[in-house]
Amino acid sequence: MVKPIPDGYHAVTPYLIVSDGAKAIEFYKRGLAAQEVMRMPGPGGRIMHAEVKIGDSIVMLGEEPPDKPTFRAPQSAGMRTASLYLYVRDVDTAFKQAVGAGAKAVTPVTDMFWGDRIGQIEDPSGHQWTLATHKEDLTPDEVAKRAKAAMAPTGPGKK
Repeated sequence: MVKPIPDGYHAVTPYLIVSDGAKAIEFYKRGLAAQEVMRMPGPGGRIMHAEVKIGDSIVMLGEEPPDKPTFRAPQSAGMRTASLYLYVRDVDTAFKQAVGAGAKAVTPVTDMFWGDRIGQIEDPSGHQWTLATHKEDLTPDEVAKRAKAAMAPTGPGKK
């Protein structure tokens, strides 16, 4: 019997549009410890479709199709077109690895009020990734209390 969700996939699978598929795959392998699952060449040698596995998740990607101007990589669109949240065992190590492999550091690694330790990077294709390690299990009330404290005005004139 054919499974409606294939083995190894989740109900939601990100699909990223990139300008250079081979370069993106190499960054994901070096910077995010991805494993290349498959690569499907298209016309003119561009990568029409590829899949990498990061942790337990598949991320699909393809190069900008010349006949579909609504599918653009962040550089071509002139804006961020996707943001992904990636849980890792050690966010500090993962952040350094990603930056060392060519990612741009967006937000340094820090502890967040909801119990995750995060750092944000922009990959060479222009997609933003929030790398995170879950550090604390909190109740909704604890998160709300911490959120209120974290967002409270500080300094002169605070209310």
